[in-house]
Parts: sequence; structure tokens; C-alpha cells
Amino acid sequence: MQLPAHITNLPPYIPIEPFEVLSARLEREPDEICKLDANENPYGMSPRARAALANLTYGHIYPDPESRALRTALAEFTGTPADNLLAGAGADELIDLIFRVALSPGDIILNCPPTFGMYSFDAALNNVKVIDIPRKKDFSLDLDGIINAVEKYSPKLIFISSPNNPDGSLLPQPDLQKLLALSLLIVLDEAYIEFAAPESLGKTHSQISDVPNRDNLIVLRTFSKLAGLAGLRVGYGAFPSWLMPTLWKSKQPYNVNVAASTAALASLEDRPYLRKTVATLVAERERLMAALQEITYLHPYPSSANFILCRVTGLDAAQLKADLAQKHGILIRYFDKSGLKDHIRISVGKPEQTDLLLKALSSYSVSNQ
Repeated sequence: MQLPAHITNLPPYIPIEPFEVLSARLEREPDEICKLDANENPYGMSPRARAALANLTYGHIYPDPESRALRTALAEFTGTPADNLLAGAGADELIDLIFRVALSPGDIILNCPPTFGMYSFDAALNNVKVIDIPRKKDFSLDLDGIINAVEKYSPKLIFISSPNNPDGSLLPQPDLQKLLALSLLIVLDEAYIEFAAPESLGKTHSQISDVPNRDNLIVLRTFSKLAGLAGLRVGYGAFPSWLMPTLWKSKQPYNVNVAASTAALASLEDRPYLRKTVATLVAERERLMAALQEITYLHPYPSSANFILCRVTGLDAAQLKADLAQKHGILIRYFDKSGLKDHIRISVGKPEQTDLLLKALSSYSVSNQ
């Protein structure tokens, strides 16, 4: 049997390795590894979420296919009607669902790299053509390039991450309004939005409550970063009313498992913990930023997320990443991609993790800066 060519030629997505694999490869115990490579929340889930999981009652029963309790809580949390909300097994599932319901093989989307790799991965998986409109040197959008591409290629959709991964920049409101004026569907990925406005848990900068008023705006969110639930895979999105009936028909029936839904609900009930954790990480981000600016071979970019991207000069960025892992047990992210080959991305961790990282980074010296 011959597989479709677009599947055979599909480039693999390179995921982050789990602790047990890292532990074996680095020959270190998990508690000896300083993991700053996946933008995870180092403080983990709230005590209330842990207690809810420990007392899980209906693990033997299929979950609610409509995630009604979770969507009701999310409606209160986001200010968006429950009728416009859909929960998923992480935002990744919702990205894939958007491709399957809104696009046909051969359709065109726009992508603005460097950005989250799942957009181009799912496009290839669904035999959708991607037109890349690279970001500018400061990682801002090339709006003129996007507008010209819309006129030339008539794309169906564009993915925009705000804050953008890997640099942490926010999409300015005037830029969003220009995008919304175009004749295509805008998918705004707000996976890190809470770290842009910790006092309001992201509401100040989020566009999610505006979705019911728009026909061409989708906003995606996740519990992975905010609530420390990356391992449970639970996210959600706000969609235009006209799209909701098709989404309900097309999604997997029991896509959000009972444990994930229970933990997400308990997290939303523990709002003080969420605010404290986000505020703590934002404060640590600012401390890390100040310290990185003092390291001569690193040039960090301003970030509104829980990570900092740095350009590396005078050292090989890939080798620096490898050395930190092998010699110090510190994991950071390196992207072997155009525009990022001399960059590293560092997730914000706990203060003691920052101290360990800074000590290791300070051990490298570069001459002839």
C-alpha cells in the first residue's frame, strides 16, 4: 500500500524530551536537571488541582463530550460566552481541528516565522500550502508583506502568536486591526498571554472576549503555562458563532479527559494561586533579563512571555546549548532554523534555577567582542 506523498514527505516535529529520557541520556537524576527548554511552569499545578486529582471520582466514566462545566467556568474567566468556547486536548488539538474543518488540501495559509512550529507542521500534515511572510529583524510582523500576500495568493487563514514564540513580542493592537480588515480568518494564539499582564491574568491584552463580535477571529489559549498542566494537555479556544456547529460535529467525541478537565476546573477556582505564580514568574523574568544583559556574548530581546530569546555572538549557539546540558545539566532551547541559528531561548524558572544558569553562563568567556 502506498501512502499519500504529502504524508511520506512529512518532516518530523521535534518535541521536547521527557524527564526520564533526559535523565538516562545525561546520566543525571531528574532532580539534578535544570529544565529551562520548554516554557513549562516550574511551580506546577495549584494545591487545589492536586487535591481534585487525588479525589477523582469518575475516572472510569467517559468525560462530558461538550466539557460543559469547564466551558461555563471559562466563560466567567474570559468574559466570552460558553457558546463560543471549545475545549481541547491542548491548544495543539484545536490547531489541527481548525485545519481539518476550515481548509481543504491545496488551500493556502500564511505563516509568520520565526514562530510556533505546529502551524507549518499541521499544514504539511493536512496537505495545505504555506506562504511564509518572515518577521522583521525585531520580530515584528511585516504587515505590508502580509497584505501583498493576501492580494496575490488569496489565502484562507493566517496564524499569529501573541506573545510570539520564540521571542515573546506582543502583537500591537493597530496591527491586529489591520489584519482583521483583511479577507481571511485570523487565528490568534495567546498561549502566553497571562504573562503579558499578570495582574489581570492576561485580560488587559487578550482579544478573546472580542471573538463573538467578529466573523474572522479565533483565539486559542492553554492551561499548560498558566496553570502548570502541560502534562495533562488541556486548552481551549474562542470561535465565531458561524463556525461552532461544524466544530462540534468534527471534533473527537471525548477529547478532554476527566483528569485534565478536573484539574483545569480546580485551577480556575484557585485564582489567587494563578495570580501569585504568574506574578512570581514575571518578576523572575525581569531579574533574568537584567542579568542576561550583563553577559557580553548574549543579547536578549524584550519579552512579554515566560521565556527570553537571546542572540549569541562570539560563541556557537548550538554548542553552547549542548555544553550547558552535558556539563551543567541545564537545558535550554536551540532552533536549527533560518533566522535563529545564532539564538537560544531560555524559559523562566525558579530563582535557584536562574542562579544556576547564570553561574554556568558566566563561566564562558569570549574574546574580541
